[in-house]
Amino acid sequence: MKAGRSAGETAGSDAGPGAGVPQGGGGPGGPAAPAGSGAVTGPGATDGADRAFGARLMAPLLLGSLLNPINSTMIATALVAIGRDFRVGAADTAWLISAMYLASAVGQPSLGRLADRIGPRRVFTAGALTVCAAGVIGALAPTFALLIVSRVVLGVGTAAAYPAAMAVLRAESRRTGRPTPRRVLGRLSLAALASAAVGPTLGGLLAATAGWRAVFAVNVPLALLALAGALAWLPADPKDARPRRAGSPSSLDPLGIALFAGALTCAMVFLLRLADPQWPLLAPAGVLAGVLVWWQLRHPAPFIDLRMLAGNGPLVRTYLRQGLTYLVIYCVLYGFSQWLEQAYGASSFQAGLIMLPMSLAAAVCSLVGARTKGIRAPLTLAAACLALGSGVFLLLHGTGPLVALLCAGALFGIPQGLASTGNQAAVYAQAPADGVGAAAGLQRTAQYLGAITASGLIGLLYGQRAGDAGLHQIALIGGALGLLLLLLTLADRGLRPGALGSGA
Repeated sequence: MKAGRSAGETAGSDAGPGAGVPQGGGGPGGPAAPAGSGAVTGPGATDGADRAFGARLMAPLLLGSLLNPINSTMIATALVAIGRDFRVGAADTAWLISAMYLASAVGQPSLGRLADRIGPRRVFTAGALTVCAAGVIGALAPTFALLIVSRVVLGVGTAAAYPAAMAVLRAESRRTGRPTPRRVLGRLSLAALASAAVGPTLGGLLAATAGWRAVFAVNVPLALLALAGALAWLPADPKDARPRRAGSPSSLDPLGIALFAGALTCAMVFLLRLADPQWPLLAPAGVLAGVLVWWQLRHPAPFIDLRMLAGNGPLVRTYLRQGLTYLVIYCVLYGFSQWLEQAYGASSFQAGLIMLPMSLAAAVCSLVGARTKGIRAPLTLAAACLALGSGVFLLLHGTGPLVALLCAGALFGIPQGLASTGNQAAVYAQAPADGVGAAAGLQRTAQYLGAITASGLIGLLYGQRAGDAGLHQIALIGGALGLLLLLLTLADRGLRPGALGSGA
């Protein structure tokens, strides 16, 4: 991936969610149309962009992109029922969370890289078929170990859609000579965010009415719909979809992928056993990470372009914000749902309903974020709400009033919406023009690393049963990280007006 942005894809100075997305019209704060593209400015350009990025193109992309986030949260309100059926505790059911995130953390940049090279439509359809297989395995799994396998397969399959969708949008923009409208990226972010937000409620409903196996089985019809839409409406990939740069190798760097997966697996196993730390795992994790860095710096087409990242500080800081934000969000998402069932005494369905204000607040704030001109302000508000919401969680008890639970959940919905749209817009603006799929995949990898760490912390703080003390410890960690994010966001010069889209 090259570190610069093409002239026609450089973001305007007025950055916002979807910043870095050249806007039709090329008005003040927006870039000029690509030279020789034949694109026009003014209302006609906007109308043409609307047609190019219409419902047929977006429907399969939106449906496919929601499969990963909805599966990451839908299981939250089914963990207690699964643990009861298989006679395992919270520390063990945390593997269902982390197994999917490990597979997704490796799969997102890998499949994003593959989409950049062989074509996003091929990667998208293969991912949908894999999701179908995972849904069948999970719905029929007779053992807890096989259930974990189904989550791994599900992580790989669902990892394909988001980076492929970002690559499709970039390719369509190039093909038509028209910029990707800001609201198109807003819809993509909203689909992922809204599905993640409603996941706990949907999971609780399915677990309460049809049993927890329905949480896995529901993936089959959803994936089949996404597959049908992709085959019918997504543009066909070029016959030769390899990079156009002369001399660029076609290798997908399997050794780099294997080293990354090995280092991440060692780190994940260590994090999942924080109550009984497996210190020997740190040695192979460090060795694998060191070899990975050595190999990536020498490979002509590395899995993770460390040289590009070293020269693109704003993008690295965006990944850091994403990881820390979702570390707090997932600590609350999984920790709160288990606390509601085991300490507050709610059923799976009731826990999902109590968390509904969080879902609604996240959806509303995602829409607001997609219409915000700046990026720093929404991300600052998101960090402040993480700290404030954590403070409210310190006041919660198993016998507390219901209204306090609803308000606490709603406070954490605000940063879900604002951080999702803000960080996605920043990645689109800061990523190299020929590697947006891989860059988008790394953004999700940062999110999954936060989720893996969160699941380990929950296992440590809750043990075999969620209680008030564990929830309050989660709140203290969330408050500290929220304040840290607030400082990082305010100090990030890459978020100033005009900084985004200036090139890597």
